[in-house]
Amino acid sequence: MKPANPRVLTINGGSSSIKFALFEAGDSMRRVLEGGIERIGLADASFEVKGMDQADNFVRPVSAPDHTRAVGILMDWIEQRIGHTALSAVGHRVLQGGAKYYEPQRITAQIVAELRQLSPYDPDHMPEEILLTEAFHRRFPDLPQIACFDTAFHHDLPRVAQILPIPRRFEAAGVRRYGFHGLSYQFLMGELERLDGMEAAQGRVILAHLGNGASLAAVLHGKSVDTSMSFTPTAGIPMSTR
Repeated sequence: MKPANPRVLTINGGSSSIKFALFEAGDSMRRVLEGGIERIGLADASFEVKGMDQADNFVRPVSAPDHTRAVGILMDWIEQRIGHTALSAVGHRVLQGGAKYYEPQRITAQIVAELRQLSPYDPDHMPEEILLTEAFHRRFPDLPQIACFDTAFHHDLPRVAQILPIPRRFEAAGVRRYGFHGLSYQFLMGELERLDGMEAAQGRVILAHLGNGASLAAVLHGKSVDTSMSFTPTAGIPMSTR
């Protein structure tokens, strides 16, 4: 039976954190709470939730020596607070879609196998992101999971921006500029259009994603035409640890 108020959970798995948000699905998506498990692998890991209902708000220490334990804590809380039958789908931010994947994809065994082949491109993020999808599948096998790729915004980069100054045989093997932080840039472009209108969003735009990870992107007519990150997220402007 379809739940009266279907909800969509979004997951952003990082190298030392799992961030999430819960949305009520309807005519528009309404965020009802958000949170995360931070400092995974350290002694002072914490689990925080912020919601529209004050009773949902908390910060508490947790034992999360690895992502397997952390996602278990999150799924336990989801079952207790929401109940898995109220969830309609889970959306995952996946760092790398390679040259093949740029549209959102229903996560299947085949997709997972192909993502494993891309894991060496970013061993700090991809294995944990795959682990999260598999953990949710084991706990909630009938729940649809969708992968949204952080490289998608830059998929149509002009060829001059895609290619690297290396022999072309490496390009044929998939070594090219992919660009990252694409979901963040897509959101920023939507906000620019909302706040300043279509004309501004269709003009020449420089976007900056600034945080522990950082990058820049040049956008024209709403499309990425260049970006500072390259084949992996280690390239580009200086970041907290890169």
